[in-house]
Amino acid sequence: MTLINVLPVLQIILSVLLVIVILLQRSEESLGGAFGGSDSIDTVKNTRRGSEKTIFQAAIVIAILFTIVSIAVVVTK
Repeated sequence: MTLINVLPVLQIILSVLLVIVILLQRSEESLGGAFGGSDSIDTVKNTRRGSEKTIFQAAIVIAILFTIVSIAVVVTK
């Protein structure tokens, strides 16, 4: 297998992992909060701890890897 054959497969795997990790994250914002507003009176910022922090950091790492692989796919074509 060459790099040209491996990169698209790796890109698909990373995209599926990225979707899964993002969906696993806890979302505390409702529809109004998604557009920049705030639906709750309590605007105290929660800190991520434990598995929530691990999932958040994994999402960042997977997104960076996905971006790098995507650029590599374009460059190798």
